[in-house]
Amino acid sequence: MASFGAASSEPYTEPATYTVLTHLREQIVLGRLPPGSKLRAEALATEMNVSRTPVRSALAVLSAEGLVSYGVNRGYTVQSMKLSDILDAIEVRAQLEGLGARLSVEMGWTPEALAEVERMVERGGAIVAAGRWSEAIERDWYAINRLFHRAIQLAPQNAVLRNAIRMTLLYPLFGDPARLCPTVADHVPLRQREVPDAPPEFIRASQDDHEAILEAIRSGDSAAAGALMTEHVLRTKARIHNIATR
Repeated sequence: MASFGAASSEPYTEPATYTVLTHLREQIVLGRLPPGSKLRAEALATEMNVSRTPVRSALAVLSAEGLVSYGVNRGYTVQSMKLSDILDAIEVRAQLEGLGARLSVEMGWTPEALAEVERMVERGGAIVAAGRWSEAIERDWYAINRLFHRAIQLAPQNAVLRNAIRMTLLYPLFGDPARLCPTVADHVPLRQREVPDAPPEFIRASQDDHEAILEAIRSGDSAAAGALMTEHVLRTKARIHNIATR
């Protein structure tokens, strides 16, 4: 979804750092850099063809997020995650994102920012309405999903809130965590990890949530926007809990 690329950069990072950060996050949460992996700035800089500065900055952010740990004599090491860690993080994130949605309405939206969110919801809705599903389509929908959430997080212009939300990012959503996040997938039956041919029900429900949240924002109902966002994020926790703890 290239049209949303400009909106995807994070305001607290330089572009090079954001690129490195996004790459390393994805490698970690998808299990390509398993727990215990050593992350050396010099080697990563060479591999990614960047200077060591953005790599070190990205590693510091990942350490703050809890995805890696730092030891004086050990450097950076990928942390292990438990299913309970992810469920706990989603619980906290739900409250913070609900607060962000409420504050976004109370602070007010610029016409340009609101129009961008409307386009995101329309694009997501068009994907679901098409009735087809695959790994590639799923990734496109989740790319829009990330940008939808980020736009609402940025709207209140509250750096403290943004940083608090960032601390709950144990699993960035690149796709269905039941399939793509090893910490979750290890607990999920194989049949629950298969990619269907049509948009799954939880995606349809999530898209409906996006539209309801947008309507609350449009109507200036801050309480509804906050409550709907909290419920929306908690649906992910409920689904993971239901399919991964049977």
